[in-house]
Formats: sequence, C-alpha cells, structure tokens
Amino acid sequence: MLNFQLSMPTRILFGRGEVEKAGAEAAKMAGKVLLVTGRTATRKTGVLQRVINSLETAGVEVVVFDKIEPNPRTHTVDEGGRIAREEGCELIIGLGGGSPMDAAKAIAAVALSGHPSHEYIAGNQTGRWRELLPVQEALPIMTIPTLAATGSEANNGGVLTHEETKEKGGFSGPALFPKVTIIDPELTFTVSPEYTADGAVDMFTHLYEAYLTGADDALVQDHLTEGLIRAAVENGPIAVQEPTHYEARAALMWASTLALIGLTGAGRGGSFPMHQMEHTLSAFYDISHGRGLAILAPAYFKRVAVDRPDRLARMGRNCFGVTELDDKVAAEKTIDAVIAWFKSMNVYLKLSDLGIEREMLATMAEESVRVGGRGQAFIPATRELDVKEVLAIYEESF
Repeated sequence: MLNFQLSMPTRILFGRGEVEKAGAEAAKMAGKVLLVTGRTATRKTGVLQRVINSLETAGVEVVVFDKIEPNPRTHTVDEGGRIAREEGCELIIGLGGGSPMDAAKAIAAVALSGHPSHEYIAGNQTGRWRELLPVQEALPIMTIPTLAATGSEANNGGVLTHEETKEKGGFSGPALFPKVTIIDPELTFTVSPEYTADGAVDMFTHLYEAYLTGADDALVQDHLTEGLIRAAVENGPIAVQEPTHYEARAALMWASTLALIGLTGAGRGGSFPMHQMEHTLSAFYDISHGRGLAILAPAYFKRVAVDRPDRLARMGRNCFGVTELDDKVAAEKTIDAVIAWFKSMNVYLKLSDLGIEREMLATMAEESVRVGGRGQAFIPATRELDVKEVLAIYEESF
C-alpha cells in the first residue's frame, strides 16, 4: 500500500426526511444563501420549494439561481458567482445532481475571488498543460443531492465545461469540501429510469478506474471497492424497475458518496482514463456523462483484459459472479457480465445512437489526449492511451 493523506471533513446527514433539516443547518452558517439548482427538475418535483420553505422557516433569506445546465458551463458559473457576490450571500447550496453541486462549488470560489471560473479548470487552448493552484478560498458550501451518481456531495472537486475551447476539465481545492451534505434517498424517487441507470454507471466507473489501473497491494481498498461495486450492480436494476424502492435508492446514494470520498483510492494511486475520454464526448455533444461511460466501457475493458487480466478477472469473480479459474477467460467473461448489467438497465448503446458523428471522432481523440494527458502525449491507464488508441476506442464504440 502506498503512503497517503486523507481528509473527509464534510458532515453527513443521511436518511428519510433529512431534507427538512436544510434550513436549520444553513442557519448555523448564514443569514442569506444562494440556492443553486438546475433549470426544471427540482422545481417540477417540488424539492426546490421544500428546501426554500425549510430555509425561510429557519429565517434564512434565499436567492434562487436555477440556470445550471447538464455539464455546467463556465459562463453560467460566472453569472452565479456575480449574483452571489452582489446579493451578499454567505452560503452556497447545491441542490440536484452532479452538475448543480459542481457548479455550486465553483460559484463559491468565484463569488469570493472574482476570477473567471475557467481559470480554475485544468488545461488550455494552446495545447500546453496548465495545472492550476488548488482553490484555497471559497464561501461555505452545502450540498443536497437528488441523484446517486457523481459523489460530488462530500468531496472537494468538480467538473466544468468551457464552451469557447470545448474543454471539460476538473477543479479542486481544500476550500471546496462542503461543510455539510444532506443525503435523503427519498429525493431520488422521481429520478427517471434513464438517469438512475446513468448514475449507477458513473459510480461504477469511479470505482473500477483506480481499481484496474492502480497498485494491486491495497487490500483493504480492494475489499471496499468490490463491496461498493456489488452495491451498484445489485441495486441499480432494482431502482430502475422500482423507482420508490427505498433500500435500493439508499444503497445507491451511500455507494455513490463513498465511491468518490477518497477511501477507495487512498494508498492505491491509479488514473481515470474513462472519465478523461468521456469528458471530451460530453464537452462536444452534451450527452449524459453516465451514458457515455457505459458506451466506452466494453472497448476499454478489452484492453484491460490484455494488460491486466488478473485484475479484471478479480473484479468479475468478486462483483459479477464470474466463476472461471483462468484469468484470461475470466476477464473476457467479466466483459460479458458488465454488458449484461448494462442491458438490464437499458444503457448498452453505441455512440452513433446519441447523434455523435463519425467524422468528429479523430478531433475528439486529439482533444481527449490534449486535456486528459496532462502535458503528456497519452492518457495513463493500463497502457498509454495515445491519440491512435483513444480513436480506436471511439471507433469500436461507434
């Protein structure tokens, strides 16, 4: 196991009805808040009004910023930061899926610094890698997730899209840990089967990426990762078929949080090649992140089956019920099992099904390596994924 440092300062309130405590929690930190959410979903389901009522009952003044799009844009975040600053908001609340929560973190930084948000994301249009300083200062943040997917509710990172350069890049920093997150699984009852499945795929990907690319001597982390993958595999299809199944929804919510809170990656290292490759797709075509990850996975796993068959085989045996003893055979069976799981949630598709144009694949492969390679001519994985390799994965997924 590698040496590591781990910080998990976010206080977590988890369970039925916990959303009603939003006002009491916010009142401990602020008299006026910016409530950041998406354009329609939380308003349609009534969750937005429930949170507003809770805040106002606690004596907290609310400014609603409901302009966050899927794959949030830097210009939207900059507007939110300006409004928070002009209104004198003392706390930023992210309500919704990963996009509003990521946007809330960036808004908290922009509101305090006044810097454009694109300065916080990594990479730039010249092709030179830019590793920015971590965000050291931001307004306090609270998160209320309504989707089990990204794990953004309790970590200190996020992802933004800069439309001008078609970049989708990450940002992070110690100031971006939410002070508190309220995780109420009942808020996910109204999530569509499609987004439920996409979320399950996203958390699965968070878990397997470092598991397959990192050190293989982090035994505790292996067991944690495998347990969380099993939770996603078992409960994803249940939640898709039975949207109000509380235990399935609760399992997915908790697995989502634990998947990206630092526990499974500590002492392991590893890389996130799938996210790097998919971020380019959703930056260019604004597709669902989880759907893009599902489409790319089979082609990526074929390479892992060659490079590290033992690791893929172990995942198959411990998470998908694969029984073959030979690692190479078991690795291939694992790919079949993952595809079967995708099919059970109706997310086994091709890039062409989402309107992506074949003639754009080469351009996106170059962009993926430029941004995801972090100054190198490849994305690190179980092998070096250069432009040619990334293009091959895109082609096989088309």
